[in-house]
Amino acid sequence: MRAMRHFSVKLNDGHSMPILGFGTSAPEKLWGTFFRPELVQTGLEVSLKKLQLSYVDLFLIHFPVALKPGEEILPKDTDGKLIFDTVDLCTTWEALEKCKEAGLAKSIGVSNFNCKQLEMILNKPGLKYKPVCNQVECHLYFNQSKLLDFCKSKDIVLTAYGVLGSDPEKEWVTKNYPVILEDPVLNVIAEKHQRTAAQVALRYQLQRGLVVLAKSFTEKRIRENFQVFDF
Repeated sequence: MRAMRHFSVKLNDGHSMPILGFGTSAPEKLWGTFFRPELVQTGLEVSLKKLQLSYVDLFLIHFPVALKPGEEILPKDTDGKLIFDTVDLCTTWEALEKCKEAGLAKSIGVSNFNCKQLEMILNKPGLKYKPVCNQVECHLYFNQSKLLDFCKSKDIVLTAYGVLGSDPEKEWVTKNYPVILEDPVLNVIAEKHQRTAAQVALRYQLQRGLVVLAKSFTEKRIRENFQVFDF
């Protein structure tokens, strides 16, 4: 099997994006302890200095969330049920287009969109910029094959989060859901190639043509997760 030689993918707006990234989503309890934003910034500055890089050399994926004091990202009613809101996706996309034109973002994309929602944007009258990517949960047990084929046909990159499995601490995740990294077939393949199960799971998605976000809070595993291009 040939080792991968290209570490980035060309987006439909002409920019390039690395095919493997570092996911920084963390449980709320970690943000209140050692994983505070100011520590992340300090660590990032030290690492960039060692690598002789600057902030503009990074490809950052932001999810802007405007919350008022006391508001929650996932608000609930008194019965503990999620409160939904009506959002005009086309109007929101127009606002993102303005951000791109103003130089506030190099590339603009979407997250957790299905084919119908993507079609809504792509068929919007007066569309100036197509989404360059669609970031969704995607792993061995949820391979998003139909969505991947659709995105490829529209020159939209599918970006995968949760590649090593859904975070069991999230309330919407079934607690008895099988653990991907304990999958027997995955581990047989990993043993054959003398790799970790995580490395094989990551490489599988890269070979399917996805951009992959790998997340870990352990230095050893973080290093291992980026050693997936030579097997």
